[in-house]
Amino acid sequence: MTEKLGVLLLAFTIAGMNISSCWNNHTIAVNITDNTIEEHQDAEEEIELEVIVTRAEQVMRALFDAYPDRIEKVEFRTYSTASDTDSEVNGDWALLLRGIWYFYAGGRLLPENHLENAANYRSMQFYNYPAELPPWVERTPEESRRLSNIATTTTTTTTGRTTVQIRRSDFFLNSLWESHTQVETERRLVWVNFLGRRIRIHQLIRENLALVEAQILASVSTDPSVQTWINSIDTPQTFSWRTIAITESRSYHSYGIAIDILPRNLAGKQTYWLWTSQHRADWWNVSYNERYHPPAPVITAFETHGFIWGGKWQQFDTMHFEYRPELLILNGIMLPASPEEEDTAE
Repeated sequence: MTEKLGVLLLAFTIAGMNISSCWNNHTIAVNITDNTIEEHQDAEEEIELEVIVTRAEQVMRALFDAYPDRIEKVEFRTYSTASDTDSEVNGDWALLLRGIWYFYAGGRLLPENHLENAANYRSMQFYNYPAELPPWVERTPEESRRLSNIATTTTTTTTGRTTVQIRRSDFFLNSLWESHTQVETERRLVWVNFLGRRIRIHQLIRENLALVEAQILASVSTDPSVQTWINSIDTPQTFSWRTIAITESRSYHSYGIAIDILPRNLAGKQTYWLWTSQHRADWWNVSYNERYHPPAPVITAFETHGFIWGGKWQQFDTMHFEYRPELLILNGIMLPASPEEEDTAE
């Protein structure tokens, strides 16, 4: 259901006070006369206002904070679709990117002319990304059955992976990264050196990845395992024009904003749930000790500069990092860049 209100303020009325409420930009405003204040200033009574911020507003503001150089503004807006009657008014949180308003639409981030077909797309998945690796827990029989079904419905054939999910709405991402086609995307890519390897990434994350590298190298002096890890890794895999396994959605690799880092030899460790499921039916029971994990300072370095790590996902992908600063901001792990920091980066 489309969210009609952006912010709701609940006012608790104090006896004898003249409080009137009115809608203004989807907020309830509380008006108190001067006489009322004088009459009750010594009564030690307070008006308590509870601000309820919707998930839609949280996500859109996190995106604004994550990409202030590209997103112009965020606000609650009304819109109409072809199926609406003259009396119907819809509203949702929206952001302005390159002259187009993108509406939250249940996490789909759709331009107005696609809102009517929202059911044809799945969300961009603005999920709760944990600050720490979640504690290991045994799955219940019901959870195990559900997780088993994920693998059994994702068969691999000679013609490629079977898709089982509708595609993500990529309108926003395509515009954010100016990456509507493979040709357009490749024009945005640059070659950089990363930990002694040559890789190709989107030009807009070059500075972020350089900061990741600097922090990783700085940690070598306090954690020798980081240098051992650097020496062990193969050339990281970055840009690849493809979809995510078992979906019709473009991989973040296809934008040049994801990186897979593997050692030359996994030494029997597991790194990707789908690969594991091909030889182990209970792939979700693979313990952390059985999985390949980069050293903790490496993970911290990536997260500090806007990347999330696939090792924290239930469908684990421990070699994978992708640039999603909005998720880190949304979950209080990363603070938005200050204007001074942005000026320095430029």
